Order: sequence, then structure tokens, then C-alpha cells
Amino acid sequence: MNQLGNVLAVIPARGGSKGLPGKNILPLLGKPVLAYTIEAAKQATTLDRVVLSTDSPEIAQIGRECGAEVPFLRPDHLATDTAHPTDVLKHALSFLKEQDGYQPDIVVTLQPTSPLRLPQHINEVVTKLQENSELDSVITVSEVELPPFWIFRPKDSLLRPFIDDGIDYSLKRRQEMEQLLRPNGAVYATRRWLLEDNGVIFSAFSGGNSGYILLDPVSALDMDTQIDFVVIEAMLKARI
Repeated sequence: MNQLGNVLAVIPARGGSKGLPGKNILPLLGKPVLAYTIEAAKQATTLDRVVLSTDSPEIAQIGRECGAEVPFLRPDHLATDTAHPTDVLKHALSFLKEQDGYQPDIVVTLQPTSPLRLPQHINEVVTKLQENSELDSVITVSEVELPPFWIFRPKDSLLRPFIDDGIDYSLKRRQEMEQLLRPNGAVYATRRWLLEDNGVIFSAFSGGNSGYILLDPVSALDMDTQIDFVVIEAMLKARI
């Protein structure tokens, strides 16, 4: 068991998907997409348990075959497009507490749609949270590809700067602009109290103390469309 506290990984993988049907179990170089996340979680040395949360018996069976715990099937109301991720996590926590009295100190969310995330990325995120008591969460981030300084909103058939502060950003090079980061969804590590009391998996939007780990562009790739799948497949071949 992890010496710095119980760490539970939850892999949310519902059966429905409109953008890329069946994306969680699509064959990716001979393995279901889901398998890459389970394997990374099982190889990460900072995790004590790896639980799959799904509403699909098919996904549940694949998850078990890949080595994840699947102690329940997620209720239908938590498997819709509008179901909030934190409700899915809290359901898993409630079930595990009622079933065997298990309460982790840290909950790690691993989305199956980030199959290029590696075990060391999980370890880095968890370790940073464990070793800094001032942090309530740590997430993986990527650099913003298109700075918002170069983004416009349409108004009366004209372009108006999204950030209208009187500066002409067309005269500035990218290197001169402030570094900006965005969540990429690969790893979220959350102290249980933040999830249960505040209903969030990281607190940066509410003034909390969210730390971060910057991922390289390939490891951070997220799969939501057919184009994403093709790109990830190519990157995975190159990595192998």
C-alpha cells in the first residue's frame, strides 16, 4: 500500500458516445483503447486500486480482462451526456465505502481517451499532490496552441478581439506572449474532501490550490473524433 495514503484510480468509461461511437473499446493496434489506460494505471507505483466505472457490461468484461476492478455497473442516470464527472466519482466512492469500508485519501481520474499518457505521468501527478499539503489537487496540462490574444469574436460582420485591451497582438511574436496552459484530461489527482465537499476534481476555477504537471504534446493527445483516433494511432506506432 502507498505509504503516503490510499490512492484510488477511477477510470470512467460509459458505453454511449456520439462523437466517436464505441470509442472506449475501439481496437487500437490490436488492443481496446481502454486497455492502454488500465495498463498505465496498473504499472503506476503510486496507485493502490484501479476501478472501472461503466454502465456497459461489454466494457466491464473488457476492463476485468485487462486487470481493472469492476465492482459495480454505473446507474443509467450517471451514463448520459449530461451526467457530471464528479457525480460519477462520488458514486464510486460511496459504493466502495458501503461495500468494504474503503475510503481513499486521493482520487485519481484517468480518462480512457488519453491512451498515450504513461505510468510516470500518473506517478508525477500523484507524488506532487502527496508531497505538498498546500495543494488540494494536481492535474496534467498542455500549452495553449492558439493564444486567446489572437482569437476574435464576430460582431456586425466584423472581427473584434476577444481580449480587447488596446494592444495590437498581431504585432507580437508568440514568444513574447504570456505562457498559457489548459487542462488536457490525461490525469486528475484530487483530495477526497475536495471532491466530496466542493464537488470538483480541481479547484483552479474557484480560487483553490491546484498544482499541475506539463505534458508533452504527444502524451497529452485526447481522442474524441475519428481524426483524433487516426493521429493517436500514428503516434502510438511511432512511439512503439
